[in-house]
Amino acid sequence: MIRKEYLMTPGPTPIPPEVSLVQAEPIIHHRTPAYTELFVRMVEGLKKVLLTENDVLTFAASGTGAMEGAVANCFSPGDRVLVAAGGKFGQRFAEIAREYRLEVEYYEYAWDEAADVEVISRLLREKPDIKGVFVTHSETSTGIVNDIRSIGEAVRDTPAILVVDSISGAGALELRTDEWNIDVLVTGSQKALMTPPGLAAAAVSPKAWEYVEKAGSPAFYFSFSKARKKYRSDTPETPFTPAVSLVMAMSKAVDILLQEGLEAAWERHRMLALCTRAAVQAMGLELFPKVLERAYAVTAIKAPEGISGGEIVRHMNRVHGVIIAGGQEQLKGKIFRIGHVGYYNFFDMAVALTALELTLNALGFPLEPGSGVGAAERVYLELTAG
Repeated sequence: MIRKEYLMTPGPTPIPPEVSLVQAEPIIHHRTPAYTELFVRMVEGLKKVLLTENDVLTFAASGTGAMEGAVANCFSPGDRVLVAAGGKFGQRFAEIAREYRLEVEYYEYAWDEAADVEVISRLLREKPDIKGVFVTHSETSTGIVNDIRSIGEAVRDTPAILVVDSISGAGALELRTDEWNIDVLVTGSQKALMTPPGLAAAAVSPKAWEYVEKAGSPAFYFSFSKARKKYRSDTPETPFTPAVSLVMAMSKAVDILLQEGLEAAWERHRMLALCTRAAVQAMGLELFPKVLERAYAVTAIKAPEGISGGEIVRHMNRVHGVIIAGGQEQLKGKIFRIGHVGYYNFFDMAVALTALELTLNALGFPLEPGSGVGAAERVYLELTAG
């Protein structure tokens, strides 16, 4: 039988054909007018996606590179920062901060819940020397999405800056960088921006630039100042050799996203999440997060009793060619995750849900064939009626 593979993870995610094809075009030199035009189009497009007038800096790296850049450029050893961590990627911010010898005020919340804005506000009042608040927008390890708007309001009138990881949120979920008072917004290419891994971006506010000017941590390749200076020059470019083919791809992907329309893209992700949730619940499975509001990038599902989440992931891949993700860290074996962030539509979800039904049946979990897919179709029809 012909084997086809379907990538249904929360990253990397599928790439539109136009984005794949543009990378096969002849390479161009990165110190030429042709590249400058391409690069500016991509950066200015990213500003529209992030809804920001702030400087947007790009680096040849995964999103973690921009996370490290935010720590290195804005703070000095000994600075106190607050890290809200309720999943693997919140933990990563804390790990990076400790590497740069920052004093980390670690606010750990349950992995199936969202960060409590009141806790963040209280900690800021109790420890007025906190210089930065780090929060994950879309925590793909758990499926949780935090209320960045409210957190931004809590941080706005304090001396601290708000640093947000929206690597899997930007382009998929409502995100208003300037309106929500985000001082450093970091993202990456391989999620809703529909580009292969390897490009990171950071949107930096005037308040954050004041921190950059005073920071004492070392930063060379990920230097925000170098990147801003080069982009603001007569021939906008990067300080070091960029990933030219990825810039070509990202420029095309951003065009596609803006043609769809930001609010339409947000609504598409909401619809796919609601369809997937309805399907897995109709199969008799339980969703993992307790807080489902805004959680539209990935669906995290508890593995049924007696079956490991890893077994489900392996069977779907090996037998049906559908690649989903398992749990990470303390959730390994306990959950599995179906991604729908980026280049997906309803019919992609129908494939994944059908494979999940077949897999569960094969692993001995009783369910009525078609029960999940049928539930997803009913939600889809309801949401698209008219």
